Amino acid sequence: MHSRAGKPGRRATVRAAALSVVSVLALVGGTVFAPAAIADATRDKQYWLDSYGIREAWKTSQGEGVKVAVIDSGVDASHPDLKGAVVGGTDVSGSGTPNGQRGIGQTPEHGTLVATLLAGRGHAPEKKEADKGAADKDKDQKDDDEKAPEPNDKGIGAGTDGVIGVAPKADLLTVSTWLGSPNPAGVSIEEQIPAAVKWAVDNGAKVINMSLTSSSTSWPESWDEAFLYAEQNDVVIVAAAGNRAGGTEQSGAPATIPGVLTVAGLNREGEASEGASAQSIVIGVAAPAEDLVGGLPDGLYADWSGTSGATPLVSGVAALIRAEYPEMSAAQVVNRIISTAKDAGVPGHDPIYGFGILDAEAALTADVAVVGANPVGSIAQWITVHRRGQVAPPETKAPANRVEEEPAVPEPTTPVAEEPRLEGDVLPAVIVIGFSLVFILVIGLGVQQTLRARQVAAAEQGADDGEDTGFLPPIREPLLKESGKIVDQGTGKGSGPQNR
Repeated sequence: MHSRAGKPGRRATVRAAALSVVSVLALVGGTVFAPAAIADATRDKQYWLDSYGIREAWKTSQGEGVKVAVIDSGVDASHPDLKGAVVGGTDVSGSGTPNGQRGIGQTPEHGTLVATLLAGRGHAPEKKEADKGAADKDKDQKDDDEKAPEPNDKGIGAGTDGVIGVAPKADLLTVSTWLGSPNPAGVSIEEQIPAAVKWAVDNGAKVINMSLTSSSTSWPESWDEAFLYAEQNDVVIVAAAGNRAGGTEQSGAPATIPGVLTVAGLNREGEASEGASAQSIVIGVAAPAEDLVGGLPDGLYADWSGTSGATPLVSGVAALIRAEYPEMSAAQVVNRIISTAKDAGVPGHDPIYGFGILDAEAALTADVAVVGANPVGSIAQWITVHRRGQVAPPETKAPANRVEEEPAVPEPTTPVAEEPRLEGDVLPAVIVIGFSLVFILVIGLGVQQTLRARQVAAAEQGADDGEDTGFLPPIREPLLKESGKIVDQGTGKGSGPQNR
């Protein structure tokens, strides 16, 4: 059951000589992240494992055998906490690698952050270097054994270090998309999103995670077919509500698409987050979105915030349910999550907390009434009413071995709002990864460590500088090479719009 956690502890003492803010970028959320402390400290920072019933839920299910697709910027499958987790992937942007494992777009790290929170395995502690003297070595080992606490997650995942995901035995599919800046390959978001959803369904995903949002409640008609395809093939889709700190006061597509489970954000105390959330009548459930920790490419870690992080926590719970109840429909899975959520705010459903606060244990074990339809809506019904057309019978899924195949890209058509009114022939103004206002805090550690100035993929593959696209320039992030050497775990706080 959910219980409110205490306030964040005091930040680790800075043992370095210099600290500098090296990069700031505004996108669509209120997210700040910084290189976290060494890997063996990250597990202690995962407060949501206890506060939201996740460790208790593991006694019932760990997501065994369930495929979850992460439609994002790409996932680094070589991260120590993701070894063996990624079982397939593709790129729908034309700018990534065929397997979807190279980070692309304006925030290439984002997909790896999301994936570790969803299905990270953690990893075993590194062995100490041999001491010069055998006696000293034996003594040191004995002292360590006496001082070391019993691991909280012994037997869960690959080890007690690093990030453990909500569903540590689920299998991941990575679908890389180019978001947040102009795509060098020229493939539009109108094309990428439906191609990504269809590929995920065809390759066996039972849950799709979409930690991204837009600035409009409407969506292109080209998306209808893909989301209908997922619905007809019994796939759960979970999407981020967006973040006020990035300018998203009200949730946009894909969160507004009927049938999608939309996730709002909470602060560490279990209350609605001011910056790392948004509000809407489509909110389904609320989950932790502040003081999160996740993995970055190249074996790094980061502190971050935003509904981009809350969303994979809910997707992970959906995977736990689907593993425990493999015959349960997507509608019933969504119903278990929202009907067992702990009510908060105004009694009943509200635009801040939705149906309530995520309770992973209850979602797995509670007696829940069977529903006749998805409680968060049906895209099939919406199409029939608002597009004034007939819904085609369910399509047969394509063979699940087309990991490297170039997906078919439908042509975008007129987007329509939730009410049946036309809005013109343009995609919602911005479709971007659902987190923003990024601060990278880097510690200078003297001659024993050096900074590696890494230009992110967006800068390397960049677009025409003279074109006015409405997108912000790409991130440039110097990062430390080895996470095990990072000392400081301070996190900057982003500013932005507050609650109305």
